[in-house]
Amino acid sequence: MSDAALLNRTLAIEVARVTEAAALAAYKLAGRGDEKAADQAAVDAMRKAFDKLEIDGMVVIGEGERDEAPMLFIGEKVGTGRGPKVDIALDPLEGTTLTAKSMPGAMAVVALAVGGTLLHAPDVYMDKIAVGGGYPIGVVDLDAEPGDNIASLAKAKGVRPDQITACVLDRPRHEKIIASIRKTGAAVRLITDGDVAGVIDTAEAHTGVDIYIGQGGAPEGVLAAAALRCIGGQILGRLVFKTDDERMRAEKIGLKDLNRIYRADEMASGDVIFASTGVTTGSMLTGVVDTAHHLTTETIVMRSATGTVRWIKTRHPKHL
Repeated sequence: MSDAALLNRTLAIEVARVTEAAALAAYKLAGRGDEKAADQAAVDAMRKAFDKLEIDGMVVIGEGERDEAPMLFIGEKVGTGRGPKVDIALDPLEGTTLTAKSMPGAMAVVALAVGGTLLHAPDVYMDKIAVGGGYPIGVVDLDAEPGDNIASLAKAKGVRPDQITACVLDRPRHEKIIASIRKTGAAVRLITDGDVAGVIDTAEAHTGVDIYIGQGGAPEGVLAAAALRCIGGQILGRLVFKTDDERMRAEKIGLKDLNRIYRADEMASGDVIFASTGVTTGSMLTGVVDTAHHLTTETIVMRSATGTVRWIKTRHPKHL
């Protein structure tokens, strides 16, 4: 049996336990105002859950470099060491600030792919643009003006530009992007954090988001690309290096063309499983629900091989 077949058969559901563990741990610190403590709790729980998986896993998108342990660092080996070789991209707590402030949209995220098929992106920024499925390749251009991309997408969708909604991280660096979008008459949906969900929202009709534009974390870009590989859509990303040290780190892990624009199938080229569990309720997932005797989680699991998307609601006894 190929690694790809074994990956799907063994892990499509099991990986949900990994994100559930991280989400439950982070939830206990929701609203406490301590981002680092919430993030560390999610990391510790995720690592412990990974140790039970029958995989030979390598973290290629993680919580920092090797010297930043005890985070789940880039290059760390996880799993039992038995089973398929897999690349792992993860964010144990996507939305540390959201969790600390008990705001909507925090979640735990993992993507698994056949070994050697995920982009080994350093923890730097990435310029991104993403749209949902059903559009011709090239409908958007990372180097075009945001307003021009809105016009192109509206034409492809068969609507007016003022019927398009763009998702953008609410950051000072995006003021010109926001102005260019609004000049077309399009709406801008600003988010404070959580651009993995922001990209995925472009592929889900019920969210009302048509396009994501802006600069966010490169790890989040790879995670979002993995999700779009499963459910359809386009994302373009280019790494942004602000210091010589960042460039050296990129070259050290084997990146040669530092100006390259990556497509979804270049960031996540192999068979992919994507899973995410809500910590606080957002556009994509319901957060952890606390009742007298149980904690309930909602998890989404996607597979690129089949295009299936499963929502898993799990009740966890509090005494365990």
